Amino acid sequence: MTRARKEQPPAPQAEAPPLPVPEPVPAPEPPPTVEPERTPTPDPALAAPAPIPAPQADPVAVEPAKPLPARPVVRPSAADEPSDGPPCPRCGTPNLPDRRFCRRCAAPLTPIAAAPKLPWWRTRWPFRRRARIGGSGNALRRTIALLALAALVTAAILLYPAGRRAFEDVRDKLGSTAPIAPSRTTASAVVEGHPAAAADDGLTNTYWGAPAIGDSITFDFRTPYRLVDLIVHTGGTADPQHFQEQARPLVLALDVTSSDGTVHRRQVTLNDQPGPQTVATGISDVTQVRLTVQEAAGTAPGRPIALAEVEFFRRA
Repeated sequence: MTRARKEQPPAPQAEAPPLPVPEPVPAPEPPPTVEPERTPTPDPALAAPAPIPAPQADPVAVEPAKPLPARPVVRPSAADEPSDGPPCPRCGTPNLPDRRFCRRCAAPLTPIAAAPKLPWWRTRWPFRRRARIGGSGNALRRTIALLALAALVTAAILLYPAGRRAFEDVRDKLGSTAPIAPSRTTASAVVEGHPAAAADDGLTNTYWGAPAIGDSITFDFRTPYRLVDLIVHTGGTADPQHFQEQARPLVLALDVTSSDGTVHRRQVTLNDQPGPQTVATGISDVTQVRLTVQEAAGTAPGRPIALAEVEFFRRA
């Protein structure tokens, strides 16, 4: 038989404790009211207008139609770039051989070589270099050069005789001389006992006696030579006590004939004293010399004009 299950009454549950009542939170106090400062209102009549700033030029602006040249761009170098190579002429940083600008300061690594120095004549007008509008000036320089050359040639032709004489005179003064004797001596007139040959015998106590003023004596030479100078001895003797016993020439006309027939004439003035007197001539290709008495001292009837000796000297 089935026992009836006796129902037991439920166990009483424990009562939950009451929840605590939160304390009331005091309300925050309102912040103190601060009155704003009153700014005085400026008088419109006294307020000055603010200055208007002047427009400033753009620092990177350029004038129209004048483009700026391209500037080298500095770029960072690679980290693995080698540190050996040609150094920069400005900062000394090594660079690769194929670089055109320094990797540090961007200076040109292949500077343009300086222009060679011009010779002095290229710095004088009209040969100096300068920029010319419409041409380089070569035609003008050529024309001036041709005119200068023509002037030099003309001057050389006109001045050749004078230049040659000057050159020969310098050689006469710097060189040495040697005596030369004539091959024949003749006179236009002679006094008995005093022939023309006595004027070139090397003695000063014998003389050629000219009867009067205007008589001449001529010396001939076999081969042409350069007559540098000649020495004349006047009077019948070199003794001063007996020098004035004979008439003596004071002025002689000198005629020198060259191998081409040219006659060189000059007047020679002598001192009235014994001893040698040098006459510089400087004549080339001489073949004949003639002396003509033009003035004399101590002339009187029966007193011939005495020319003791004439010596000739050529270039050695």
